[in-house]
Amino acid sequence: MQESPSVSTRSTTKAAPALVWLIIGLFFIWGGTTSLNDILIPKLKGLFQLSYAEVMLTQFAFFMAYLFFSIPAGTLVARIGYLKGLVVGLLIMTCGALLFWPSAQSGVYWPILVALFVVAGGITILQVAANPLIAGLGDPASASSRLTFAQAFNSLGTTIWPYIGAQLLLGTVASVDPATIPPEQLPAFRAEEGAIIANIYIGIAIVLAIIAAIFWFQRHAVPNERPEEVGFRDSISLLQRPRMLFAVVAMFCYVGAEVSIGSVLVSYLELPTTLALTPQSAGEHIAFYWGGAMIGRFIGSWLLRQVPAGLLLAIFAAGSATLVLISMGTTGTISGWALIAVGLCNSIMFPTIFALGVDGLGSKTPEGSGLLCMAIVGGAIIPVITGGLADASTIATALIVPVVCYLIISGFGLFARRPATA
Repeated sequence: MQESPSVSTRSTTKAAPALVWLIIGLFFIWGGTTSLNDILIPKLKGLFQLSYAEVMLTQFAFFMAYLFFSIPAGTLVARIGYLKGLVVGLLIMTCGALLFWPSAQSGVYWPILVALFVVAGGITILQVAANPLIAGLGDPASASSRLTFAQAFNSLGTTIWPYIGAQLLLGTVASVDPATIPPEQLPAFRAEEGAIIANIYIGIAIVLAIIAAIFWFQRHAVPNERPEEVGFRDSISLLQRPRMLFAVVAMFCYVGAEVSIGSVLVSYLELPTTLALTPQSAGEHIAFYWGGAMIGRFIGSWLLRQVPAGLLLAIFAAGSATLVLISMGTTGTISGWALIAVGLCNSIMFPTIFALGVDGLGSKTPEGSGLLCMAIVGGAIIPVITGGLADASTIATALIVPVVCYLIISGFGLFARRPATA
């Protein structure tokens, strides 16, 4: 999933290739950290014996950060500059990762949610600073190419990290059933299993702290590069425009649908009615879901030169809805792989919704960008709804929620298929 800035550059700057690669590396890191939640969910569900609705609070805590941090992040970056903003974002991520040490070993669920919220707050700041910065570092004619290249590394992170996470986190999920452990021994068991989670995030924290130090020494590499500050009221006023309002709804639905499917995918692939995989193997298959999005992005970039963006978005969204419906209506290999294949259709949705949403905004583009960034909070709300429906029925039935989301996105594509008028 690719996120957009809520601020804009005022000029372009030449930068050393090393700095550009450092920033591209951040895309890899926050993409991987975000997708690691899909592996954390089945681990926490088994460890704390949670319902689907309860375990979806992990995504709720994570993606609610976008609602609270997006506009303040834009203000922060406008005041201190892009590179210092990146340092702040990395340090907040580091603090959140370090919080996993006491949280995961406490034997209690809610402190982990706090740690996830803090990590996501840091990621939000990184997104607000890094997207416009990478676009502005170099020739304006190649800005789109640089940003697309950086987002490819974001997709690479979402593909690789779940596979590694499945190796580290899910190998022990099925070895001991917490329900069979005497109540007096349960806290110790949860603390022991929590230490596995904590160690992973401590390792992430160390890497983040090192990268933050590197960026601190690079903080003067881009002189006088600060975005214009965007006001909250200016952003909200844009919702009076039907195209902008529909784009925000579509973005809310897209992130919610993508995160919902990624969140239930491990449990879904474990079912005897689908692929009947072990927890670890099911977790490893998450890489195909996110890897499909990476491949689809390259295919989509070519298709967008041949087909109007709105029409192509409508087709891809309808494709996602169709694949989910096929998965719901079948069993075995077809059911499992149809849901995994949804990642391929998800590929073009974020950048296309974003581009169509801000089309025609002119000088109001930063405000529109901020609204679309806030709409990522759909990743907090829709997975909880999906999880609640899964508890009340089955995971397959709950997939109707993403289907509705994709149909709304398809409708937006058809609505916005013509260029906007100023």
